[in-house]
Amino acid sequence: MTQVRIIDADGHVFEDTAAMGKRMPRVYRDWKYAHGIFAGQPWFPPLGHLHTPTGTNPPGAFGDGKHVGVEEWMRFMDATGIESAVLFPTNGLTMGHIANSDYAIAVARAYNDWLAETYVERSGAFRGMGLLAMQEPGAAVEELTRCVTELGMTGAMLSGTGIKGNLGSKEYWPIYAEAERLGCPLAVHAGNHINFGMDQMNVFAPAHAIGHPLAMMIGLGGLVFNGVFDRFPGLRVGFLEGGVAWLLFCIERFESSHDNFLPLDWRGELLKLPEGQSVSGYLLGLIEGGRIFVGAEGDEYTLAAAIGKVGNAPFMFSSDFPHEVNTEKCLHHLEEIFEHAELSDEDREAVLFRNAERFYAVGTGGAARAAAE
Repeated sequence: MTQVRIIDADGHVFEDTAAMGKRMPRVYRDWKYAHGIFAGQPWFPPLGHLHTPTGTNPPGAFGDGKHVGVEEWMRFMDATGIESAVLFPTNGLTMGHIANSDYAIAVARAYNDWLAETYVERSGAFRGMGLLAMQEPGAAVEELTRCVTELGMTGAMLSGTGIKGNLGSKEYWPIYAEAERLGCPLAVHAGNHINFGMDQMNVFAPAHAIGHPLAMMIGLGGLVFNGVFDRFPGLRVGFLEGGVAWLLFCIERFESSHDNFLPLDWRGELLKLPEGQSVSGYLLGLIEGGRIFVGAEGDEYTLAAAIGKVGNAPFMFSSDFPHEVNTEKCLHHLEEIFEHAELSDEDREAVLFRNAERFYAVGTGGAARAAAE
């Protein structure tokens, strides 16, 4: 395995509540201002009642109950042969569910400062994806610029759930314009599945299985049918931790539904296909053009089928460490990619590192930062 480069397109950090607190404005952390009510909290909203423990996790998952920090991440990378990892939050996956804009802005800045100082500045093997307070798009634009040009981040995460509009909503267009200007990637990531029609699920496994890809489908639908990819032709977006099968579902269902329910677009702001082009052809064009990328953890039995339908260009290996994945499980996922009889060597290289290089520009130190400088 070590003979082939591996870039982890979607790893996670365990936030340090105390360290983040030191970076929060005084009004949220000092007794004088807030009577101490914020001082010990995890800063982010909870992952939701569906995450209430109702079962057991695989041995070693979630750090086996211990904190996972820089040293643990480095040992994991050494053991798996991963040369670099792009890091996303854990508690911060609920960023879109923060109700107060001022608080959301403060939390995003504190998290980004902490991530940059703790991981990004520690080693070139770590790449950070910043958090944005999409509750106030103007502030999100400013923070995206700060993340890339000052903190050395690779790009930023878009909240897949909780935001008040869909990702194609006009209020978020300035964020996409700035990402295009900077040349940096944006990645949609889910984590909280409330209000997805599963709030009464009594078992978490199906809610988890359905919730992640559903967030990806909703995100892609909003971006595509509101014409975001055409309006911002330099924008590239990743969709992470939903598997790969959902992409085929969207290609098939989006086409038939668009043909049967062509939207009335008197303001000219929605998706407008060229004469003779289908939605499936449009989506395939976005994939081939390096505009859409999809995380794949390696154990999806539909991976070869997906590559057969859309090519290997969008798929990026994602460990999800240290969530449900420990070192042994990650090695098993990698082994499945290496030994998959239906994957060519070109497919393996594309999934394991080439696509992540194109999306994140890891090999060049970050195209986004270079563009800004």
